[in-house]
Amino acid sequence: MTAQNNFTQGNSSSSSPPLVSVRDVTMIFRTQDTETIALQGANLDIQPGEFISLIGPSGCGKTTLLRILADLQTPTSGDISIKGMTPTKARESRAYGYVFQAPALMDWRSVLKNVMLPLEVMNFPKENRLEKAREMLRLVGLEKFEKNFPFQLSGGMQQRVSIARALAFDPPLLFMDEPFGALDEITRENLNMELLRLWRETGKTVIFVTHSISEAVFLSTRVVVMTARPGKIEGIVNVDLPQPRSVETREHPRFFEIATEIRELLRKGHA
Repeated sequence: MTAQNNFTQGNSSSSSPPLVSVRDVTMIFRTQDTETIALQGANLDIQPGEFISLIGPSGCGKTTLLRILADLQTPTSGDISIKGMTPTKARESRAYGYVFQAPALMDWRSVLKNVMLPLEVMNFPKENRLEKAREMLRLVGLEKFEKNFPFQLSGGMQQRVSIARALAFDPPLLFMDEPFGALDEITRENLNMELLRLWRETGKTVIFVTHSISEAVFLSTRVVVMTARPGKIEGIVNVDLPQPRSVETREHPRFFEIATEIRELLRKGHA
């Protein structure tokens, strides 16, 4: 998995069809007495190799949109296409991996066996599972911890295991639902660097949910800014910072300009 990601920063135009297409997607949660519009009229195209962050206030529909893409929820209306397929067909064809807010590892399985789990579920040949799982652990820098159990790892290391597990079956798409939100700032920044390295090395397309403006700017090629409920896409900000990014990127004047643009869109979305 050494494919180089050559996506041009801030440029979403492409002659090829989008990897992900969202058209007029609305999600309404109904109970006997109430109706809550979680997402309204969302439209978005994502090209192969992009790193897209979804940002907005709590309850704006970021995770709802991600769950719809992953076929974990069915929208009330609208159309979704992933690699030219419906979300259900995309899930069945192993088109994406999903990293949740919490690592969701099985405590009774070793690190290596946690990474092997999706390969077992998908009936990958037995002779390939071990090799593939070890390759993923090397990719996230945890090859020396394959015999450890999750409780023996730090929170950041557990999330790296979760990422390795999501990448094990080599999906073109990686969905990440605020995976670093519960970590301390230093660990979070270190994992941001690791995630960008993985993105460059694997050429995956990443859709990443976050509440952090700084994190969104640092990681992304584009940032999708959403309004307070009912969640709408207020704007999409191109992040034209050079790659590869480094600690110094966060001190670049353009970094602050982009962060300010996102902050103003967030404020507008609250108005």
